[in-house]
Amino acid sequence: MKKRKNKKKFYQVLEHKADLKIRVFGKTKEELFENAMVGMFEGAKYQKKPKVQSSQLKVKIKSIDLISLLVDFLSEILYLVETKKLVFEKVKFKKFTEKEIEAELIGRPLKRMGVHIKGVTYHDLNIHQEKDGTWQATILFDI
Repeated sequence: MKKRKNKKKFYQVLEHKADLKIRVFGKTKEELFENAMVGMFEGAKYQKKPKVQSSQLKVKIKSIDLISLLVDFLSEILYLVETKKLVFEKVKFKKFTEKEIEAELIGRPLKRMGVHIKGVTYHDLNIHQEKDGTWQATILFDI
């Protein structure tokens, strides 16, 4: 289980025979989505080039519901990794609703992929809010 500077868990890699499966956590839905992105990259061992200036890209995503928004958000990020060769480490959300995101992604050039992620799946995908108000999602990636 990986933790951020504030010592709270933000994602964990779960056992899966053939693919990458992670569980992510966040105090807000925005934090949940950002942690899903970071967990995806770290779980697949994507490495960014050190000591290189970061780049910023803007994204706009619309979906039919929150679950589809998460899949579409992560799928867009995977597309940008393939086309722009960047690994993103931070998200600045300008707009975040149940069906729409406008954000700025901050990342660095890709050095190496540990495991190539082919796509984000809907299989066993789950997003829910815990009794303490924190958000949790389980995501399976096709590798």
